[in-house]
Amino acid sequence: MTTVPASAGVPAARAGEARPAVAWGPVGAAVLVLAVLLTATSTRYGYHRDELYFRMLDPAWGYVDQPPLTPWIARTGTDLFGDTLLVMRVPATLAHVAAVVVVALVARELGGRAGAQALAAWGYGTAAIPLAFGHTFLTASLDLVVWPAVLLCAIRGVRRDPRWWLVAGLVTGVALYNKLLVVALLGGILVGLLVAWPRRAAQDRTRWPLATPWPWAGAAVALLVGLPNLVHQATHGWPQLAMGAALGENNAAEVRSELWLFQLLTLGPPLVVVWLVGIVWLWRRLPTLRFLVVAYPVLLAFTYAAGSQVYYATGLLAVLFAAGCVPVAGWARTAWRRATVTALVVLNGASCVLISLPVVPVGELAETPVADINSSAQDAVGWPEYVRQVAAVHAALPPADRERAVVLTQNYGEAGAVDRFGPELGLPPAYSGHNELWEYGPPPRTATVALVLTEAPGAWGTRFDSCTQRARLDNGVGVDNEEQGVAVLVCRDPVGGWDAVWPGLRHLD
Repeated sequence: MTTVPASAGVPAARAGEARPAVAWGPVGAAVLVLAVLLTATSTRYGYHRDELYFRMLDPAWGYVDQPPLTPWIARTGTDLFGDTLLVMRVPATLAHVAAVVVVALVARELGGRAGAQALAAWGYGTAAIPLAFGHTFLTASLDLVVWPAVLLCAIRGVRRDPRWWLVAGLVTGVALYNKLLVVALLGGILVGLLVAWPRRAAQDRTRWPLATPWPWAGAAVALLVGLPNLVHQATHGWPQLAMGAALGENNAAEVRSELWLFQLLTLGPPLVVVWLVGIVWLWRRLPTLRFLVVAYPVLLAFTYAAGSQVYYATGLLAVLFAAGCVPVAGWARTAWRRATVTALVVLNGASCVLISLPVVPVGELAETPVADINSSAQDAVGWPEYVRQVAAVHAALPPADRERAVVLTQNYGEAGAVDRFGPELGLPPAYSGHNELWEYGPPPRTATVALVLTEAPGAWGTRFDSCTQRARLDNGVGVDNEEQGVAVLVCRDPVGGWDAVWPGLRHLD
């Protein structure tokens, strides 16, 4: 086998340069504290709607709204270790602390010593969006570790050993099973290498990566590893594209209006100066890594154009923050400067913990701005109460109606809640036309009574022979989430049968 010298494709000075030691003391302390914090708060409030959805999906190569990885982890965890909230949250915690280590390693790769690595670990680990996604198990929880990991490999591929592009491809291929969105990150890297590679790099014996086979070999590895997922998408009409279009149609106005402010809030306002310094420092001091700077506005432009979700650039922003930790730690050499930086991290971390984690008592949540700032907190309130109220409506039905009843929900969160809490209350199965659940098909023909959860009671009169409102959902703590005030109808005899009604219930969002 041909041996590739470590200096191939990188400056000679860089190839022989020893990296600082990994600061396992402060980085390990951050990992330990954050793991304990996330575990201690993991069972407060309740399930997020997405978690309830993931746990009821059957394992598959893919779904209409996402690839298979996150639902598979959620379902496998509950099957093996118990259907509990604590078990559901463990993968999110592990992803968060892994991301903390990766971000610290990025700072080390860029020359950061113990102070820079500590700043990267503690600053990122206690930041707003990373904490929120480390608490709740979402597809974004995995993105926030794999995106910085891909970028760390790319940095090493440029600065040290081009074989790291193969590792970047491997991580990318795995990431495709979580979201196809990682392709946007590759696009940002490609554009950055095309437009920002320094002209004088050849004088430093640095070859343009795109003129070598290594990035292309890495892309081939990503394609090979992700091929089964891509084949599933292709043979099912690329449902991810349809889902992206649906999200864009529903969310675009909000995403585009909030995108720029969100950049300031992603890690917390006190840390904005660190990643801004990182952008300037990368551009001025590390010309071969300017592609990271260019990739950021490319991803922002993609996020704005797609209009799907506002957080898409967060994984890259974490790396820009890690870069900024190197010069900021170098600046903080005196006692008062270190105290200033420490105070900023502590202030930011305390405010982010308050907002991103369920530390406010649930009974007081509605009286604070936290519920309005953190939509995930809203989505984790009230599910058992809602299901008990639906169960009370079901229990009040005549015995004959109870035997032929099903629950019909307007979204997958409600269906997941009924699936999780309903059996112990005697509720029948839940059905929904939302995303993948529509693919599971309509209720059986014998189910002629439906307990319908809806925000639009008047719309159901044309679908059933009769509908009567029996209750409105109330979480009891005044949190104005999507289910608060939803009507519970008892509807009988679907017009034309379920085969006629079911196609009109499908919706992607």
